[in-house]
Amino acid sequence: MLADSYGRVATDLRVSLTDRCNLRCTYCMPPEGLEWLPKAELLTDDELLRLIRIGTTQLGIEEIRFTGGEPLLRRGLPGLVAGSTALTPRPHTALTTNGIGLARMAPALAEAGLDRVNVSLDTLDPVVFEKLARRRRLDDVLEGMAAAARAGLTPVKVNAVLMRDVNDHEAAELLRFCVEHGYELRFIEQMPLDAQHGWRRDTMITADEILHRLEAEFDLDPADADTRGSAPAELFHLRGQCFPNGEPATVGVIGSVTRPFCGACDRVRLTADGQIRNCLFAREESDLRTPLREGATDDEIADRWRAAVMAKLPGHGINDPSFLQPARPMSAIGG
Repeated sequence: MLADSYGRVATDLRVSLTDRCNLRCTYCMPPEGLEWLPKAELLTDDELLRLIRIGTTQLGIEEIRFTGGEPLLRRGLPGLVAGSTALTPRPHTALTTNGIGLARMAPALAEAGLDRVNVSLDTLDPVVFEKLARRRRLDDVLEGMAAAARAGLTPVKVNAVLMRDVNDHEAAELLRFCVEHGYELRFIEQMPLDAQHGWRRDTMITADEILHRLEAEFDLDPADADTRGSAPAELFHLRGQCFPNGEPATVGVIGSVTRPFCGACDRVRLTADGQIRNCLFAREESDLRTPLREGATDDEIADRWRAAVMAKLPGHGINDPSFLQPARPMSAIGG
């Protein structure tokens, strides 16, 4: 197992495939982008699949979430999915994407065995989308979501970040759209993971504010907290509303900053250049790429991995006055 000293066990592996992205979202990176990792520093497909195999067969990993940057930019992605789903025991597989290129890739990903997708969608307004993402690609994202649903990559989950005086007025509209199309919406508090280090607590839209906006137009009924488990989202039922398949409509709120869920965290992250991060906000990483390339055995790599997770802190510390933002931005860590 991948246990830490506080009794938590990591079973959910987030695998970053690249730090590159084809959007320039204001809460993530500057307009000009970032200095990307050199290709030689990135894990190869074989190296990624070896680490996924070790995690799944030796360390108790049950879910693989492919992330980025933008993971659809990784050549050979269907092969990585197929290699992961061929393992015994078979891990549940998911993909977090901005949706650009998903319309083209969804059938191949479904064929490879991918179970579902999470798509980032912060607005339904093309003008606001361009302001936030600095690209005119809203139609591509919407087409990608629809293609994922057709391909059976369900439930399609939607991640939305509300920015004050930019898109915060769209909370209810986004929820109505997702319910109508059968997408499961999750609002996420903006986190201090931008490359510009411009995050400010006093401008962040909090979980309480998100719920206040939704409650103005919907009757929300909190889901049973006992069923939440390690899920990051607090789930709410929309009283009297259903998805197109007849199931009760829901919405989630992920209050990473104001309502931290560190005590139930079951996640561990592998960066595109082979570093283990035991927390999204960790200041330190553990290198697996070097021993991997120097001939370490599977058992030796597994031991290093266990040691990395054992050192996990009790919480992310955002609310501590001494908190320091990680040196790597979200695009280089993987979600």
